[in-house]
Amino acid sequence: MPTIAAANMKTVARTREKNMQIKKLFAAAAVGVAAQSAFAFDVNSAYAEFGTASRVRMARLGATQDFKPEWSWFNSNGTHLTGYWDASVGYWQERQWNNVPGHKRSIGDIGITPVFRFENTSKKGFYVEGGIGAHLLTKTYNNNDDHLSTAFQFGDHIGVGYVFDNRWEVALKAQHFSNGGIKSPNSGVNFLVMKVAYRY
Repeated sequence: MPTIAAANMKTVARTREKNMQIKKLFAAAAVGVAAQSAFAFDVNSAYAEFGTASRVRMARLGATQDFKPEWSWFNSNGTHLTGYWDASVGYWQERQWNNVPGHKRSIGDIGITPVFRFENTSKKGFYVEGGIGAHLLTKTYNNNDDHLSTAFQFGDHIGVGYVFDNRWEVALKAQHFSNGGIKSPNSGVNFLVMKVAYRY
């Protein structure tokens, strides 16, 4: 009897894990379809980013497309909540791969993210923002005791920035990567990111 009960518990656990994985993949697909539709139109800005975490560095290039003009909320005193779609390609350098000091390995990263931003309606000056999107890594991450066991990752961030009158923009972001519990191990990776962008 204990053997049968243990087997049943394992079956239930596997079923729950599979259901969770399906839900996460559907969520990622929805983000991808929406972002693909958004990027059928003009790109509003291009950017470069550099990020650092524990024994890993990241560089990223991307482009953004503003939300539709009617996607604007909480309009008051010259400010509102709106956002943009973000598409990016990145490069990570693990600097302690397999937890071996000095052992380096490179990883590619493709991401699509809807981002919400509270800003001036002029789109200049200070802003705060946050977003969560889907990322696909070219290899699974295994560095400095941190291990991400899937190539698919969620990337969420919060940030603060400033848009100058000459259309240049600078920002500082905190970004977290994990697979949302799809598969273990899933220790997560936390980056501090500096962004420089130009609005067209």
